[in-house]
Order: sequence, then structure tokens, then C-alpha cells
Amino acid sequence: RGTTEGSQRRNMSVSTQAAFESGHTDQIHDCQYDYYGRVSPPSSPDPSFYSENQTPRRSDARPPSRQPSQRVATCSSDRTIKVFDVAGEQQTLLANLTGHDGPVWMCAWAHPKFGTLLASCSFDHKVIIWKESEQGVFSAIYTSPATLHDASVNAISWAPHEFGLSLACASSDGCVSVVTHRADGTWDAQKIQGAHSIGCTSVSWAPAPPPGSLVAAGGASAAPVKRLVTGGCDNLAKIWRFDPSAGWKEEHQLRAHGDWVRDVCWSVNMGLPMNTIASCGQDNKVFIWTQNEPGGEWNKTLLNDFGAPVWRLSWSVMGNVLAVSDANNMVTVWKESVDGRWNQISATE
Repeated sequence: RGTTEGSQRRNMSVSTQAAFESGHTDQIHDCQYDYYGRVSPPSSPDPSFYSENQTPRRSDARPPSRQPSQRVATCSSDRTIKVFDVAGEQQTLLANLTGHDGPVWMCAWAHPKFGTLLASCSFDHKVIIWKESEQGVFSAIYTSPATLHDASVNAISWAPHEFGLSLACASSDGCVSVVTHRADGTWDAQKIQGAHSIGCTSVSWAPAPPPGSLVAAGGASAAPVKRLVTGGCDNLAKIWRFDPSAGWKEEHQLRAHGDWVRDVCWSVNMGLPMNTIASCGQDNKVFIWTQNEPGGEWNKTLLNDFGAPVWRLSWSVMGNVLAVSDANNMVTVWKESVDGRWNQISATE
């Protein structure tokens, strides 16, 4: 049995936790576990939770009598978002959320310190943030105004909780917006105009801990800096840095793809002195980008040519395992070995 260097297949067995009929009447575009992958009672956080740089409080306690189960949200071209409680082979539909006027491309759970919040984005140019007030009862607490985006909103990403309640949105109008909840209860939005020519397909936040903070001398570390990586129809991935006095400014361009960049995903660095980003594209390729020191050059490594467009990427919570979804209806999982090579460790169809 032959193997290819850098893509050696090992431990190819996979297990299915649950399979169930969603009830969607059209194609499903996204499926997301909540922060814990567990049901939690709705919380009513203090308003200060919504401010930037607030110390997290323990609002995530679980009553010991609650049977563990998984909270899953799905969204579809049928214009709905569904929220399920999945326990083993049993599932319960908790909520069917309607409010979009077009296919819903993506949904995303906020950090639980802000309560039970779910964001969604759609072809209808809108972003909606839903809040669960009691078990299974969701209502829209924010709907983006018509002036925010004038084309499909293709991707959303919640900021690390250290930065407060902020949601980045990528649109086919070429702009990226960052919607933020303020301490006075209002929402405001900052836009990166013309982030990508033709359109923006994806967005991901950098982790809040600055690279190297884990090993900083004397325990000192730099203050967290807001950064985004975006992907677009101009075949580029771009890194953006927030300057409090000047707003969002382009910091780097990552050039490697020969077609649209379909997704970008910034890995957790766990305070280690490096940054890692994955990008995938219509050109069938996935690249791993690494920056070994702040302000240094970004180096690319070709993970694999999948022979079909690659749609979505997802890092593990530790940031060292990458899941890749492609147009061959395959999900493969990759891990970096100690010699720096990326090996495929599982696959499922």
C-alpha cells in the first residue's frame, strides 16, 4: 500500500455521533455545535458582559440534574435556522427560526458569557442575531439595516470574548463589517470598504492572546490586538489590524491561490510564538500559512491538492488538527507531525 509524503493516511476509522432527519426542505449549508456541545439553561448576563475587556464571570454553571446533550444549529436554502437538542440517537427540535428572505449560508454561536446567542447570515443581505430567552424560545435582538450590505452576506465570525460582543461579516459587495454591542445596549458597525474586489467570501478572527504570551519573559505580554483574516473572489487572503485611532487597516496579503478563496480560518495559538492560518479555494488547494514572529513574513505550505474545490475549514480547539470539506463530498482531517509535515489522519464521506 503506497503513501504520499506529507499526506500519509493513518487511523482512517471514523465514528458517527448522531445522524437524524433535520426537517429542512432544501440544501443545508451549515451545522454548528454551541460552545460546549452541551445544552445549558438560558442565562441573563449582566449588561457589563457586553462591554469590551470585561472579566468573564461564571454564567455557565450546569445544574447537575440536567441530562447531557448536544445543542446543534443548522441553516438551509429553505430560509430557516433550526436548533436541535441531540442526545445519542434521539433529537428534539427546539426552535425553527424564520426571518431571512433568502438562503441562509452560515450560523454561529456566541461565547456563553454573553448568554445564548446565535447569529445567521443570508443571501438576503441581512445578518440576524437571535437570543434565547427561555428554553427553545429565540427572538431577534439585532437585524442589520439595509445600509450595512447591499449583496449576499456569505460568512460571519464572532470575535474572541476578550474583545466583547463583536461579529465580523463578509459580503459579496466586497466589504467586511464588524458589528459590536455597546454597554448602553446599542449596536454599531464599522466597515472595511472594498476589502476584496468582486466580493468577500470568508472571515475569521485572530485569537486574543498575542503570539508568545505563554513564553514571554517574566510573564509580561503585549496587549491583545484585534486582527482579522478575510478571503475573497480576487484570489487573495488578507490580514487586517484594528487601530483605535484609524480603524481597520490592511496588514498583509497572502497570495497563493489561483482562483476564489472559499474559506480562511485562523488557528488558536495557545500563547505560543507563532501565528497559523489555513486557506482553501476554488483551485482545489489548501495552504497553511505560518508567521514565526510578530511582524515577520508569512510562509506558506501546500497541505494538499484535493482535485475538487474546497469549501470549508475548521481547526480543533487546540489548534493543531484541521478538518477540510471539499466538493467530492469528503471531510478529511489533517494533523501536523513533529517534522512539520501534514498527515491525513481520517476521512469520511
